[in-house]
Formats: sequence, C-alpha cells, structure tokens
Amino acid sequence: MNILIVEDEAAAVARLRKMLVEIDPTINVVADIPTVQDAVEWIRANPAPDLAFFDVRLADGDSFAIFKSVEVEFPVVFATAYDEFAIQAFRVNALDYLLKPLKKSEVAEALNRAGRGGLVRDHAPLAQVAQEPAVPTTFVKRFLIRYGEHFKIVEPPQIAYIHSLQKNTFLRTKEGRDLPLDESLDRLEKQLDPTRFTRLNRQLIVQVDSIKDLVAYSKSRVKVLLDPPYGEDAVVSSERSADFKRWLAGR
Repeated sequence: MNILIVEDEAAAVARLRKMLVEIDPTINVVADIPTVQDAVEWIRANPAPDLAFFDVRLADGDSFAIFKSVEVEFPVVFATAYDEFAIQAFRVNALDYLLKPLKKSEVAEALNRAGRGGLVRDHAPLAQVAQEPAVPTTFVKRFLIRYGEHFKIVEPPQIAYIHSLQKNTFLRTKEGRDLPLDESLDRLEKQLDPTRFTRLNRQLIVQVDSIKDLVAYSKSRVKVLLDPPYGEDAVVSSERSADFKRWLAGR
C-alpha cells in the first residue's frame, strides 16, 4: 500500500511512519509533505496513493485548501489534535478522522477500511484497465448533508433521485424531502452505483426503485414517472435512451 503523509511536524511524521511499518512492513510512504502548496503540486505531478494522512493545520494554512485547488482522487484520513473539524473533514470525503496522539489500533483500522474500500464518499482513483473505460473501485456509502445549522446522514437506499435546479443540486429522499448537495451531477454520477442509479438527462439522476412508470415520449425518448413525483422534465434524452433501456434490462 502506498501512503502519502501531509504533516508539518517532523516528530509526528516520524511517529506515523514508525506506526505504519509496525502495522504492515510492506507499506510504502511515497512522500511526507509539510505545506498545502507542496501537497497540491505533489498530487498534480504524481500517481494517486492508496491512502493519505492529512494533518488539518499546516505551515501555510489548513489542509482543506488542498481540496479547493486540486482533485483529490484517493481516500484521506485526517489526523489532528483538533476535534472541531470533523464535520468539515467528512464533507470533503474523509475516510476517517483521528485525534492525536494517534493510536496504533485506530490507524490499523483506517488501513483496513481503505483496503476494503470503506469510503464515506468515494474519491478513490479510477482503475485504468487497458483501453477500457475507467470504473470506480468503490461507491458512495452515505452523504453527510448540511442544511442550515443541522446535518443529516442519507444512505443511497434512501435516495429517490438527485436533480439540479437553477445551478444548484438537490437530493430528494423517498419521503419527498429536498436536501442541498455541494457537488455537480457530473461528479455525483461517478460516485453512485451504476446498477442502482442512472443519469436521465443533464438535470436528473434517478434510482431504479423510484421509477413508477415509463411512457413513450417520442420515437426514441422515454418519459419516466417517479415516486415521489418530479414533474415534466423526467425525460430520457435521445442520446441516453439506448443506454437507459439497456440499464433497465440489467445489461
């Protein structure tokens, strides 16, 4: 397993390196990086590691800034002395959030979860197999959604569909409740299990269980009636129609 460490305290780096080797001697620490800027440059220039450990507060800012500058396509464990960043960590797809001083048992469990693909939200690297299209190694386990001063956990079986409205993205639960999401449909589509979810058009991703009925809309297009109701725009675009029918057939 290749591990990236983003940490500005040399003693903390040494302790984590020692702990990782004690847990698994085959682990390879590909780099230890002390700053946000260096981390961004390293991620842009190198293959994605299997897992990374990020401290929150670095020499030139907090590590959440990394996610704003570059696509982080690998699971991240936050290891910090501060507990107030936990919610923020999981909103940027953290695999885990550990408080210092780190415990070997907790680090070992994080490694096991990474090995099992136990992501909270998937940002795992895409597998490149010959010339075949890349497919995600794991899919989203749950969403942690903030609305006002509250947070709600939503798991995929609770989702009816995800839709965009006036450049905003919303998750509609099976109970008919709309909850805001920070990501685009393009990114969310890659995080969802394609055997359960499919993209109908530019505005809508649906789960198979929410499909109530199908109506011929034109020669090649299909109108999808959803539960809870969506409206007049649940029409499969002509360029997606053939793929949609194959998806319905389980192919």
